[in-house]
Amino acid sequence: MGTWDIGQAPRDAAEETGFLDSREGGRASAAAAVIVSQLPGGVPLTSSYAPDFLIDGDRVKVSADLPALAVRALDRVLAADSEWFELWEEASDPDAAFAVVRGLRAQLQASSGSAEPLLPLLE
Repeated sequence: MGTWDIGQAPRDAAEETGFLDSREGGRASAAAAVIVSQLPGGVPLTSSYAPDFLIDGDRVKVSADLPALAVRALDRVLAADSEWFELWEEASDPDAAFAVVRGLRAQLQASSGSAEPLLPLLE
């Protein structure tokens, strides 16, 4: 297995200033889920979609600045100029997907120690 930079997907999404492609949004959301699972007290990933090495109990090092970066990435994923958002908005039950991403965002924000309030996204 090659080296995996857990921060690359959130960085790509957070730094995108134009329309955010659904693939980038999906990668940022998946990376956020991995980051949350690696935080102190985080619930391990058990989904069949999770990377095998995490299901097997291995860990990923999460730097102190990564949760805040992932929050910014999820803000982009849930923005109006995000293909991921547009596609889920058209789904039969978009609130379920949005709730998962907002839940990840809340956990990341709490761990980053940021006083920034949760954005009232999709309320």
